[in-house]
Amino acid sequence: MSNPSGSFSFDMVVFGASGDLALRKLLPALYLRDVAGQLNPDTRILGVARAEMTLEEFRSLAHDGLARHLPPGELNDTAWQRFAARLSYRAADVEQLADFAGLADDLPPDDSRVRVHYLAVAPRFFGVICQHLGAVKLNRGQSRVVLEKPIGHDVASANAINDAIGAVFREEQIFRIDHYLGKETVQNLMALRFANALFEPIWHRGHIEHVQMTVAETVGVEKRGGYYDQSGAMRDMVQNHLLQLLCLVAMEPPASFEADAVRDEKLKVLQALHPIGPNTVASKTVRGQYRAGAMQGQAVAGYAEEVGNPDTTTESFVVLKAKIDNWRWAGVPFFLRTGKRLPMRRSEIVIQFRPVPHLIFPGAERDVVGNRLVIRLQPDEGIELHMMTKVPGPGGMRLRRAPLNLSFAETFRGRQPEAYERLLMDVVRGNPMLFMRRDEVEAAWHWVEPILAGWAALGDAPKPYMAGSWGPSAAMGLIERDGRAWHEDMP
Repeated sequence: MSNPSGSFSFDMVVFGASGDLALRKLLPALYLRDVAGQLNPDTRILGVARAEMTLEEFRSLAHDGLARHLPPGELNDTAWQRFAARLSYRAADVEQLADFAGLADDLPPDDSRVRVHYLAVAPRFFGVICQHLGAVKLNRGQSRVVLEKPIGHDVASANAINDAIGAVFREEQIFRIDHYLGKETVQNLMALRFANALFEPIWHRGHIEHVQMTVAETVGVEKRGGYYDQSGAMRDMVQNHLLQLLCLVAMEPPASFEADAVRDEKLKVLQALHPIGPNTVASKTVRGQYRAGAMQGQAVAGYAEEVGNPDTTTESFVVLKAKIDNWRWAGVPFFLRTGKRLPMRRSEIVIQFRPVPHLIFPGAERDVVGNRLVIRLQPDEGIELHMMTKVPGPGGMRLRRAPLNLSFAETFRGRQPEAYERLLMDVVRGNPMLFMRRDEVEAAWHWVEPILAGWAALGDAPKPYMAGSWGPSAAMGLIERDGRAWHEDMP
Protein backbone atom coordinates (compact mmCIF):
# COMPACT_ATOMS: atom_id res chain seq x y z
CA MET A 1 0.00 0.00 0.00
CA SER A 2 2.78 2.44 0.82
CA ASN A 3 6.41 2.97 -0.03
CA PRO A 4 9.26 4.74 1.73
CA SER A 5 8.40 8.03 -0.02
CA GLY A 6 5.07 8.13 1.80
CA SER A 7 2.87 7.84 -1.28
CA PHE A 8 -0.07 5.46 -1.57
CA SER A 9 -1.93 3.37 -4.11
CA PHE A 10 -5.69 3.18 -3.65
CA ASP A 11 -9.06 3.55 -5.30
CA MET A 12 -11.35 6.30 -4.02
CA VAL A 13 -15.02 5.93 -4.97
CA VAL A 14 -16.95 9.13 -4.26
CA PHE A 15 -20.72 8.65 -4.16
CA GLY A 16 -22.36 12.04 -4.67
CA ALA A 17 -19.44 13.20 -6.80
CA SER A 18 -21.39 16.06 -8.40
CA GLY A 19 -22.48 17.45 -5.03
CA ASP A 20 -21.23 20.36 -2.94
CA LEU A 21 -19.15 18.31 -0.48
CA ALA A 22 -17.24 16.49 -3.22
CA LEU A 23 -16.54 19.62 -5.26
CA ARG A 24 -15.81 21.91 -2.28
CA LYS A 25 -13.84 19.60 0.00
CA LEU A 26 -13.07 16.07 -1.21
CA LEU A 27 -11.67 16.63 -4.70
CA PRO A 28 -9.62 19.68 -3.61
CA ALA A 29 -8.20 17.65 -0.71
CA LEU A 30 -7.24 14.77 -3.01
CA TYR A 31 -5.72 17.18 -5.53
CA LEU A 32 -3.57 18.79 -2.83
CA ARG A 33 -2.40 15.39 -1.62
CA ASP A 34 -1.50 14.60 -5.22
CA VAL A 35 0.51 17.82 -5.45
CA ALA A 36 2.24 16.81 -2.20
CA GLY A 37 3.30 13.53 -3.81
CA GLN A 38 1.14 11.22 -1.71
CA LEU A 39 -0.78 9.58 -4.57
CA ASN A 40 0.99 6.85 -6.51
CA PRO A 41 0.64 6.86 -10.32
CA ASP A 42 -1.92 4.04 -10.22
CA THR A 43 -4.23 5.72 -7.67
CA ARG A 44 -7.72 6.17 -9.14
CA ILE A 45 -10.66 8.39 -8.21
CA LEU A 46 -14.06 7.24 -9.42
CA GLY A 47 -16.97 9.67 -9.19
CA VAL A 48 -20.48 8.23 -8.88
CA ALA A 49 -23.64 10.33 -9.16
CA ARG A 50 -27.13 10.17 -10.60
CA ALA A 51 -26.51 12.75 -13.34
CA GLU A 52 -25.72 11.53 -16.84
CA MET A 53 -22.49 13.13 -18.01
CA THR A 54 -19.43 12.22 -20.02
CA LEU A 55 -16.02 11.80 -18.47
CA GLU A 56 -14.93 15.12 -19.96
CA GLU A 57 -17.96 16.84 -18.48
CA PHE A 58 -17.15 15.39 -15.05
CA ARG A 59 -13.53 16.48 -15.35
CA SER A 60 -14.69 19.97 -16.31
CA LEU A 61 -17.01 20.02 -13.28
CA ALA A 62 -14.12 18.90 -11.05
CA HIS A 63 -11.82 21.57 -12.52
CA ASP A 64 -14.38 24.28 -11.83
CA GLY A 65 -14.66 23.04 -8.24
CA LEU A 66 -10.89 23.17 -7.78
CA ALA A 67 -10.69 26.65 -9.29
CA ARG A 68 -13.33 27.93 -6.85
CA HIS A 69 -12.21 26.22 -3.67
CA LEU A 70 -8.42 25.74 -3.76
CA PRO A 71 -6.16 28.30 -2.09
CA PRO A 72 -4.92 30.95 -4.54
CA GLY A 73 -2.06 29.76 -6.71
CA GLU A 74 -2.52 26.04 -5.98
CA LEU A 75 -4.17 25.08 -9.26
CA ASN A 76 -1.67 24.69 -12.09
CA ASP A 77 -2.02 22.98 -15.45
CA THR A 78 0.67 20.33 -14.96
CA ALA A 79 -0.74 19.15 -11.64
CA TRP A 80 -4.29 19.31 -12.99
CA GLN A 81 -3.47 17.14 -16.01
CA ARG A 82 -1.96 14.50 -13.73
CA PHE A 83 -4.92 14.65 -11.38
CA ALA A 84 -7.50 14.65 -14.20
CA ALA A 85 -5.99 11.45 -15.57
CA ARG A 86 -6.93 9.74 -12.29
CA LEU A 87 -10.60 10.73 -12.59
CA SER A 88 -13.30 8.52 -14.01
CA TYR A 89 -17.08 8.72 -13.75
CA ARG A 90 -20.10 6.46 -13.66
CA ALA A 91 -23.72 7.55 -13.61
CA ALA A 92 -25.71 5.40 -11.19
CA ASP A 93 -28.89 5.36 -9.18
CA VAL A 94 -27.62 4.15 -5.82
CA GLU A 95 -31.00 2.61 -5.03
CA GLN A 96 -30.75 0.28 -8.03
CA LEU A 97 -28.63 -2.83 -7.52
CA ALA A 98 -28.24 -3.26 -11.30
CA ASP A 99 -26.22 -0.03 -11.49
CA PHE A 100 -23.62 -1.50 -9.11
CA ALA A 101 -22.72 -4.26 -11.58
CA GLY A 102 -21.00 -1.66 -13.77
CA LEU A 103 -19.25 -0.26 -10.72
CA ALA A 104 -17.89 -3.72 -9.94
CA ASP A 105 -16.59 -3.92 -13.51
CA ASP A 106 -14.71 -0.66 -12.94
CA LEU A 107 -13.17 -2.13 -9.77
CA PRO A 108 -12.16 -5.73 -10.51
CA PRO A 109 -11.55 -8.00 -7.49
CA ASP A 110 -8.30 -7.27 -5.66
CA ASP A 111 -8.38 -7.98 -1.93
CA SER A 112 -4.91 -6.52 -1.47
CA ARG A 113 -5.82 -3.06 -2.80
CA VAL A 114 -7.17 -0.31 -0.56
CA ARG A 115 -10.60 0.80 -1.75
CA VAL A 116 -12.35 3.70 -0.06
CA HIS A 117 -16.07 4.19 -0.62
CA TYR A 118 -16.88 7.76 0.42
CA LEU A 119 -20.62 8.29 0.95
CA ALA A 120 -21.01 12.03 0.28
CA VAL A 121 -24.78 11.57 0.09
CA ALA A 122 -27.78 11.94 2.37
CA PRO A 123 -27.78 9.49 5.31
CA ARG A 124 -30.93 7.78 4.04
CA PHE A 125 -28.80 6.26 1.27
CA PHE A 126 -26.05 4.89 3.55
CA GLY A 127 -27.69 1.53 4.18
CA VAL A 128 -28.75 0.78 0.61
CA ILE A 129 -25.36 1.74 -0.84
CA CYS A 130 -23.56 -0.55 1.60
CA GLN A 131 -26.04 -3.35 0.92
CA HIS A 132 -25.38 -3.07 -2.82
CA LEU A 133 -21.62 -2.84 -2.32
CA GLY A 134 -21.82 -6.09 -0.41
CA ALA A 135 -23.96 -7.71 -3.08
CA VAL A 136 -21.29 -7.09 -5.74
CA LYS A 137 -18.48 -8.02 -3.30
CA LEU A 138 -16.94 -4.55 -3.07
CA ASN A 139 -16.75 -4.86 0.72
CA ARG A 140 -13.95 -7.40 0.70
CA GLY A 141 -10.29 -7.22 1.64
CA GLN A 142 -9.08 -3.72 2.39
CA SER A 143 -12.30 -1.97 1.40
CA ARG A 144 -13.42 0.87 3.64
CA VAL A 145 -16.52 3.03 3.85
CA VAL A 146 -16.61 6.67 5.00
CA LEU A 147 -19.81 8.16 6.43
CA GLU A 148 -20.54 11.87 6.67
CA LYS A 149 -22.60 13.28 9.52
CA PRO A 150 -25.31 13.17 10.58
CA ILE A 151 -25.48 9.51 11.54
CA GLY A 152 -29.25 9.50 12.04
CA HIS A 153 -31.47 12.09 13.71
CA ASP A 154 -32.00 10.24 17.02
CA VAL A 155 -30.92 7.06 18.82
CA ALA A 156 -33.22 4.74 16.88
CA SER A 157 -32.28 6.04 13.43
CA ALA A 158 -28.56 6.05 14.29
CA ASN A 159 -28.83 2.43 15.39
CA ALA A 160 -30.70 1.55 12.21
CA ILE A 161 -27.99 3.11 10.03
CA ASN A 162 -25.20 1.48 12.01
CA ASP A 163 -26.95 -1.89 11.87
CA ALA A 164 -27.40 -1.66 8.10
CA ILE A 165 -23.77 -0.74 7.50
CA GLY A 166 -22.50 -3.21 10.10
CA ALA A 167 -24.26 -6.03 8.26
CA VAL A 168 -21.92 -5.45 5.31
CA PHE A 169 -18.73 -3.90 6.69
CA ARG A 170 -16.80 -4.79 9.83
CA GLU A 171 -16.48 -2.02 12.42
CA GLU A 172 -12.77 -1.59 11.60
CA GLN A 173 -13.76 -0.89 7.97
CA ILE A 174 -16.20 1.92 8.93
CA PHE A 175 -14.92 5.50 9.23
CA ARG A 176 -17.47 8.00 10.62
CA ILE A 177 -15.92 11.33 9.78
CA ASP A 178 -16.02 14.54 11.78
CA HIS A 179 -13.84 17.07 9.98
CA TYR A 180 -13.30 19.08 13.18
CA LEU A 181 -11.12 16.26 14.48
CA GLY A 182 -8.81 16.73 11.50
CA LYS A 183 -7.95 20.31 12.40
CA GLU A 184 -4.37 20.85 13.51
CA THR A 185 -5.36 22.71 16.67
CA VAL A 186 -7.73 19.95 17.75
CA GLN A 187 -4.95 17.39 17.48
CA ASN A 188 -2.60 19.80 19.21
CA LEU A 189 -5.00 19.76 22.14
CA MET A 190 -3.84 16.21 22.81
CA ALA A 191 -0.21 17.27 22.43
CA LEU A 192 -0.79 20.21 24.75
CA ARG A 193 -2.27 17.99 27.43
CA PHE A 194 -0.25 14.81 27.14
CA ALA A 195 3.17 15.87 25.76
CA ASN A 196 3.78 18.63 28.32
CA ALA A 197 4.15 18.42 32.08
CA LEU A 198 2.81 21.95 32.53
CA PHE A 199 -0.95 21.59 32.19
CA GLU A 200 -2.04 18.08 33.09
CA PRO A 201 -1.36 18.45 36.87
CA ILE A 202 -3.80 21.39 36.97
CA TRP A 203 -6.27 20.06 34.38
CA HIS A 204 -9.10 19.42 36.83
CA ARG A 205 -11.75 20.96 39.05
CA GLY A 206 -9.25 22.21 41.60
CA HIS A 207 -7.74 24.71 39.18
CA ILE A 208 -10.21 25.10 36.30
CA GLU A 209 -13.22 27.31 37.04
CA HIS A 210 -15.19 26.71 33.83
CA VAL A 211 -14.80 25.85 30.15
CA GLN A 212 -16.32 27.51 27.09
CA MET A 213 -16.61 26.06 23.59
CA THR A 214 -17.82 28.21 20.74
CA VAL A 215 -18.38 27.39 17.07
CA ALA A 216 -19.66 30.64 15.54
CA GLU A 217 -20.55 31.07 11.88
CA THR A 218 -21.30 34.26 9.96
CA VAL A 219 -23.09 32.40 7.16
CA GLY A 220 -26.74 31.42 7.12
CA VAL A 221 -28.06 28.12 5.85
CA GLU A 222 -26.88 28.91 2.29
CA LYS A 223 -27.85 26.02 -0.04
CA ARG A 224 -28.52 23.61 2.84
CA GLY A 225 -31.92 24.99 3.82
CA GLY A 226 -33.83 21.77 3.11
CA TYR A 227 -31.44 19.65 5.17
CA TYR A 228 -30.87 22.20 7.91
CA ASP A 229 -34.55 22.83 8.61
CA GLN A 230 -34.93 19.12 9.37
CA SER A 231 -31.80 19.11 11.51
CA GLY A 232 -31.10 22.35 13.35
CA ALA A 233 -28.04 23.44 15.27
CA MET A 234 -28.36 20.70 17.90
CA ARG A 235 -28.18 17.83 15.42
CA ASP A 236 -25.91 19.59 12.94
CA MET A 237 -23.23 20.86 15.35
CA VAL A 238 -23.68 19.89 18.99
CA GLN A 239 -24.27 16.14 18.67
CA ASN A 240 -21.01 15.68 16.77
CA HIS A 241 -18.55 18.58 16.55
CA LEU A 242 -19.01 20.16 19.97
CA LEU A 243 -19.35 16.90 21.88
CA GLN A 244 -16.20 15.56 20.22
CA LEU A 245 -14.30 18.69 21.29
CA LEU A 246 -15.71 18.27 24.79
CA CYS A 247 -14.39 14.72 24.89
CA LEU A 248 -10.86 15.78 23.93
CA VAL A 249 -10.81 18.49 26.58
CA ALA A 250 -12.25 16.35 29.37
CA MET A 251 -11.00 12.81 28.74
CA GLU A 252 -8.53 11.03 30.99
CA PRO A 253 -5.03 10.35 29.63
CA PRO A 254 -5.22 7.21 27.47
CA ALA A 255 -2.86 4.36 28.21
CA SER A 256 -1.34 4.67 24.73
CA PHE A 257 -1.70 6.68 21.55
CA GLU A 258 -3.72 3.93 19.91
CA ALA A 259 -7.08 4.50 18.29
CA ASP A 260 -9.21 2.43 20.64
CA ALA A 261 -7.34 3.61 23.74
CA VAL A 262 -8.19 7.22 22.83
CA ARG A 263 -11.76 6.42 21.83
CA ASP A 264 -12.34 4.44 25.01
CA GLU A 265 -11.56 7.55 27.06
CA LYS A 266 -13.77 9.75 24.88
CA LEU A 267 -16.64 7.32 25.37
CA LYS A 268 -16.28 7.56 29.16
CA VAL A 269 -16.77 11.34 28.96
CA LEU A 270 -19.96 10.96 26.92
CA GLN A 271 -21.29 8.41 29.37
CA ALA A 272 -20.49 10.72 32.31
CA LEU A 273 -22.38 13.73 30.95
CA HIS A 274 -25.08 14.80 33.39
CA PRO A 275 -28.50 14.31 31.77
CA ILE A 276 -30.51 17.34 30.67
CA GLY A 277 -34.18 16.47 30.39
CA PRO A 278 -37.65 18.02 30.48
CA ASN A 279 -37.23 19.29 34.06
CA THR A 280 -33.93 21.11 33.45
CA VAL A 281 -33.90 21.93 29.74
CA ALA A 282 -35.32 25.43 30.31
CA SER A 283 -32.57 26.38 32.79
CA LYS A 284 -29.65 24.60 31.11
CA THR A 285 -30.25 25.43 27.45
CA VAL A 286 -31.19 28.27 25.14
CA ARG A 287 -32.08 27.92 21.50
CA GLY A 288 -32.52 30.73 19.04
CA GLN A 289 -33.33 31.55 15.44
CA TYR A 290 -31.90 34.51 13.53
CA ARG A 291 -34.05 37.26 12.10
CA ALA A 292 -33.21 39.67 9.30
CA GLY A 293 -30.26 41.90 10.07
CA ALA A 294 -26.93 43.10 8.70
CA MET A 295 -23.65 41.26 8.17
CA GLN A 296 -20.58 43.33 7.30
CA GLY A 297 -22.79 46.21 6.25
CA GLN A 298 -25.00 44.07 4.01
CA ALA A 299 -28.65 43.32 4.71
CA VAL A 300 -29.40 39.59 5.12
CA ALA A 301 -32.67 37.71 5.33
CA GLY A 302 -33.95 35.91 8.40
CA TYR A 303 -33.78 32.14 8.85
CA ALA A 304 -37.45 31.54 7.98
CA GLU A 305 -37.06 33.44 4.72
CA GLU A 306 -33.89 31.58 3.80
CA VAL A 307 -35.43 28.15 4.30
CA GLY A 308 -38.73 29.19 2.77
CA ASN A 309 -40.79 28.11 5.78
CA PRO A 310 -42.50 30.94 7.69
CA ASP A 311 -43.72 28.53 10.39
CA THR A 312 -40.37 26.87 11.06
CA THR A 313 -39.38 26.24 14.69
CA THR A 314 -35.89 24.93 13.91
CA GLU A 315 -33.06 26.45 15.93
CA SER A 316 -30.06 28.10 14.27
CA PHE A 317 -28.41 28.82 17.65
CA VAL A 318 -27.87 26.73 20.78
CA VAL A 319 -26.27 27.32 24.17
CA LEU A 320 -25.92 24.50 26.69
CA LYS A 321 -24.60 24.33 30.21
CA ALA A 322 -23.18 20.81 30.53
CA LYS A 323 -21.64 19.05 33.51
CA ILE A 324 -19.56 15.89 33.73
CA ASP A 325 -20.22 13.57 36.65
CA ASN A 326 -16.75 12.29 37.51
CA TRP A 327 -13.98 13.07 39.97
CA ARG A 328 -11.93 15.24 37.62
CA TRP A 329 -14.74 17.58 36.55
CA ALA A 330 -17.43 17.51 39.26
CA GLY A 331 -18.86 21.02 39.65
CA VAL A 332 -17.10 22.52 36.60
CA PRO A 333 -19.60 23.87 34.04
CA PHE A 334 -18.93 23.45 30.33
CA PHE A 335 -20.69 26.09 28.25
CA LEU A 336 -21.29 24.99 24.66
CA ARG A 337 -22.35 27.58 22.08
CA THR A 338 -22.93 27.43 18.34
CA GLY A 339 -24.93 29.47 15.88
CA LYS A 340 -25.31 30.92 12.42
CA ARG A 341 -25.33 34.59 11.42
CA LEU A 342 -23.14 35.55 14.39
CA PRO A 343 -20.80 38.58 14.28
CA MET A 344 -17.66 36.64 13.36
CA ARG A 345 -16.51 33.23 12.19
CA ARG A 346 -14.76 31.76 15.20
CA SER A 347 -14.21 28.36 16.72
CA GLU A 348 -12.41 28.24 20.03
CA ILE A 349 -12.05 26.48 23.36
CA VAL A 350 -11.56 28.67 26.45
CA ILE A 351 -10.18 27.13 29.64
CA GLN A 352 -10.76 29.60 32.48
CA PHE A 353 -8.54 28.90 35.47
CA ARG A 354 -9.40 29.90 39.01
CA PRO A 355 -7.93 33.12 40.41
CA VAL A 356 -4.99 33.10 42.78
CA PRO A 357 -6.08 32.03 46.29
CA HIS A 358 -4.53 35.08 48.00
CA LEU A 359 -3.80 38.42 46.35
CA ILE A 360 -0.76 40.21 47.80
CA PHE A 361 -0.92 43.33 45.60
CA PRO A 362 -2.90 46.15 47.29
CA GLY A 363 -5.51 47.81 45.10
CA ALA A 364 -5.20 45.25 42.31
CA GLU A 365 -8.44 43.39 42.99
CA ARG A 366 -10.11 44.68 39.84
CA ASP A 367 -7.06 44.12 37.63
CA VAL A 368 -6.08 40.57 38.54
CA VAL A 369 -8.10 37.86 36.80
CA GLY A 370 -7.61 34.14 36.54
CA ASN A 371 -5.33 32.75 33.85
CA ARG A 372 -7.05 31.78 30.65
CA LEU A 373 -6.04 29.30 27.95
CA VAL A 374 -7.62 29.99 24.55
CA ILE A 375 -7.33 27.32 21.87
CA ARG A 376 -8.27 28.82 18.48
CA LEU A 377 -9.52 26.25 15.98
CA GLN A 378 -10.40 28.69 13.20
CA PRO A 379 -9.86 30.90 11.38
CA ASP A 380 -6.39 31.71 12.80
CA GLU A 381 -5.27 28.46 14.38
CA GLY A 382 -3.22 28.91 17.51
CA ILE A 383 -3.01 28.83 21.30
CA GLU A 384 -3.02 31.79 23.67
CA LEU A 385 -2.19 31.69 27.38
CA HIS A 386 -3.42 34.86 29.11
CA MET A 387 -1.27 35.72 32.14
CA MET A 388 -0.98 38.59 34.58
CA THR A 389 2.09 40.79 34.04
CA LYS A 390 3.46 44.04 35.43
CA VAL A 391 3.00 47.08 33.25
CA PRO A 392 6.52 48.41 32.50
CA GLY A 393 7.64 51.68 34.00
CA PRO A 394 7.52 53.50 37.34
CA GLY A 395 4.38 54.09 39.32
CA GLY A 396 4.15 51.01 41.49
CA MET A 397 2.99 47.49 40.80
CA ARG A 398 0.45 48.00 38.03
CA LEU A 399 -0.84 44.71 36.65
CA ARG A 400 -2.40 43.84 33.34
CA ARG A 401 -3.38 40.67 31.49
CA ALA A 402 -1.24 39.85 28.44
CA PRO A 403 -1.23 36.80 26.14
CA LEU A 404 1.53 34.39 25.25
CA ASN A 405 0.57 33.63 21.66
CA LEU A 406 1.44 30.55 19.62
CA SER A 407 0.32 31.24 16.06
CA PHE A 408 0.56 28.18 13.85
CA ALA A 409 0.93 30.33 10.73
CA GLU A 410 3.91 32.21 12.19
CA THR A 411 5.56 29.28 13.98
CA PHE A 412 5.15 26.66 11.25
CA ARG A 413 5.78 28.39 7.95
CA GLY A 414 4.00 27.21 4.85
CA ARG A 415 0.49 26.04 4.10
CA GLN A 416 -1.17 23.90 6.74
CA PRO A 417 -3.09 20.93 5.28
CA GLU A 418 -6.87 21.15 5.51
CA ALA A 419 -8.72 18.71 7.75
CA TYR A 420 -10.07 16.63 4.88
CA GLU A 421 -6.57 16.12 3.47
CA ARG A 422 -5.45 14.51 6.71
CA LEU A 423 -8.60 12.52 7.29
CA LEU A 424 -8.76 11.07 3.78
CA MET A 425 -5.19 9.86 4.04
CA ASP A 426 -5.90 8.41 7.50
CA VAL A 427 -8.70 6.36 5.91
CA VAL A 428 -6.26 5.11 3.27
CA ARG A 429 -3.77 4.20 5.99
CA GLY A 430 -6.50 2.48 7.99
CA ASN A 431 -5.96 4.72 11.03
CA PRO A 432 -9.34 5.24 12.78
CA MET A 433 -8.17 7.43 15.70
CA LEU A 434 -9.78 10.64 14.44
CA PHE A 435 -13.05 8.94 13.50
CA MET A 436 -16.05 8.13 15.68
CA ARG A 437 -16.69 4.59 16.82
CA ARG A 438 -20.25 3.30 16.83
CA ASP A 439 -20.60 3.42 20.60
CA GLU A 440 -19.49 7.08 20.62
CA VAL A 441 -22.22 8.01 18.15
CA GLU A 442 -24.85 6.20 20.17
CA ALA A 443 -23.69 7.69 23.50
CA ALA A 444 -23.84 11.20 22.02
CA TRP A 445 -27.39 10.62 20.79
CA HIS A 446 -28.43 9.23 24.19
CA TRP A 447 -27.40 12.56 25.76
CA VAL A 448 -28.82 14.81 23.04
CA GLU A 449 -32.18 13.09 22.53
CA PRO A 450 -33.68 14.05 25.95
CA ILE A 451 -32.79 17.68 25.24
CA LEU A 452 -34.66 17.55 21.94
CA ALA A 453 -37.58 15.85 23.71
CA GLY A 454 -37.51 18.52 26.42
CA TRP A 455 -37.73 21.30 23.85
CA ALA A 456 -40.64 19.55 22.16
CA ALA A 457 -42.42 19.17 25.52
CA LEU A 458 -41.97 22.87 26.33
CA GLY A 459 -43.45 23.83 22.99
CA ASP A 460 -41.60 27.15 22.98
CA ALA A 461 -40.41 28.61 19.69
CA PRO A 462 -36.68 29.40 19.42
CA LYS A 463 -35.88 32.83 20.80
CA PRO A 464 -35.27 35.42 18.06
CA TYR A 465 -31.96 37.18 17.60
CA MET A 466 -30.84 39.68 15.00
CA ALA A 467 -28.39 38.49 12.36
CA GLY A 468 -25.00 39.94 13.27
CA SER A 469 -25.53 39.66 17.04
CA TRP A 470 -24.20 37.05 19.50
CA GLY A 471 -27.57 35.36 19.80
CA PRO A 472 -30.64 35.94 21.97
CA SER A 473 -30.27 37.82 25.22
CA ALA A 474 -31.22 34.66 27.10
CA ALA A 475 -27.86 33.17 26.01
CA MET A 476 -26.09 35.96 27.88
CA GLY A 477 -28.40 35.44 30.83
CA LEU A 478 -27.64 31.73 31.05
CA ILE A 479 -23.93 32.28 31.65
CA GLU A 480 -24.34 35.51 33.63
CA ARG A 481 -26.58 33.75 36.18
CA ASP A 482 -23.45 31.80 37.10
CA GLY A 483 -21.48 35.03 37.54
CA ARG A 484 -19.53 34.36 34.34
CA ALA A 485 -19.25 35.96 30.90
CA TRP A 486 -18.59 34.84 27.37
CA HIS A 487 -15.01 35.20 26.22
CA GLU A 488 -15.68 38.26 24.04
CA ASP A 489 -17.11 40.03 27.12
CA MET A 490 -14.38 39.00 29.58
CA PRO A 491 -11.93 41.57 30.98
